[in-house]
Amino acid sequence: MVRCWKHSENRLEEAQCTDGGSAASTQSHFPHKTFWVSLSASLLLVVIALGLTGHLGLSQPHPESLQVVRITVPDQTGVLINQSAVVDQQNDLVTFSVTSPANQTSTVLFDIKHGLICYKPVDQKSCFLQKMEKSDYDNVHSLLHESTHKSHFQLSGNETRRQMEFLGVLADSQVDVSTLEEPLQALCQDSSIHWTRRVKGLGKQRLVYFCIDICFPSNICVSVCFYYLPE
Repeated sequence: MVRCWKHSENRLEEAQCTDGGSAASTQSHFPHKTFWVSLSASLLLVVIALGLTGHLGLSQPHPESLQVVRITVPDQTGVLINQSAVVDQQNDLVTFSVTSPANQTSTVLFDIKHGLICYKPVDQKSCFLQKMEKSDYDNVHSLLHESTHKSHFQLSGNETRRQMEFLGVLADSQVDVSTLEEPLQALCQDSSIHWTRRVKGLGKQRLVYFCIDICFPSNICVSVCFYYLPE
């Protein structure tokens, strides 16, 4: 029972009133509570959905970020050489597949983010690392830029500039594959890995171990030759 008061002429009189007013007030709060509970539940579902969408988006590969580029160029004898490069602009990676005249394909990986080049000859279980220099960055950036416009480049023999570089293999500096980044780990798994450094010439009484020719859309072909340095 709730005690109520009412005016009666010049005096106050006590009167009885029921709990109906209180019940009505309580009932009036129910829609507000229901609204806020529903709103909170909806927001929670939205947050969960966005979280799952972001997680799936990060976990799934992005094939649209990969582009295969074909490069055709005549060698010094006029025979056409076909090369292909997989350009991954999202991860700053360019992977060349280079086929030799003996029909053997080697792999050259440019890891721009970490400034490394990795050479993987097909006929041996070895990888050779080299730190990228300014000329390497310039050549690869030309490929990254040009690949957004077209996927096949026909280089002219008369306009192509050819360079030869010698890399000395540091035989006593073997690298642990676990210390490399993921792209290099995948390429050099179960292989011996050695550092190399650029040298000016072949050196006396040194034989070339192998050579790899790499061509870029900027009409530059580089022949990289390896030989072992003294211990």
